[in-house]
Amino acid sequence: MANLKSYKSLQLLTIFTRYLLGTAFVWASILKIKGIRFEPQSGEHAPIHSLSHLLESMYRSGFYWSFIGWGQFLAGFLIMSQVFSTLGAVVYFPIMLSIFMLTTAFEAPIFVVMTSSMLLANIYLLLWDWNRIKFIVVTKPGVYVEQAAGLSSHKIWTYTGFVLFLIITIFRFVSTRHLA
Repeated sequence: MANLKSYKSLQLLTIFTRYLLGTAFVWASILKIKGIRFEPQSGEHAPIHSLSHLLESMYRSGFYWSFIGWGQFLAGFLIMSQVFSTLGAVVYFPIMLSIFMLTTAFEAPIFVVMTSSMLLANIYLLLWDWNRIKFIVVTKPGVYVEQAAGLSSHKIWTYTGFVLFLIITIFRFVSTRHLA
């Protein structure tokens, strides 16, 4: 993996993958935090085995809907920060795996393509940071050797992630003010 981390193109891919995954979670989280449905129409009369009905049930739970939103918001921020991106990828994984499992179980083909892509991108980020997270998983991980990728260590990516996070958050809050 150390050899792969030396390629600038893969470093850029990793940075932008973090931005994309973080943006998706921050964007989706704002609706939940504000207590707004994910789908425009109520799914209460949809068949009980449909994704629409599940989303409606989660929305109507109130606290749980908000809890999911704050979890996504935090994971999105962490992964976009570049500084805490490893922690963000770890936090992101169980949330994304759960979303993927739900879209698969409820046979929502468009969502399955989207969520599987996001899950694979998250797995890529976990593998990219394997040297840091292996201590959680492996009983005898060996000695830690920092494999800092050149581009990602520049502060510009941290500042860009923070600015992007703020822009997305503000825009989403403003664009959904009429929905709340």
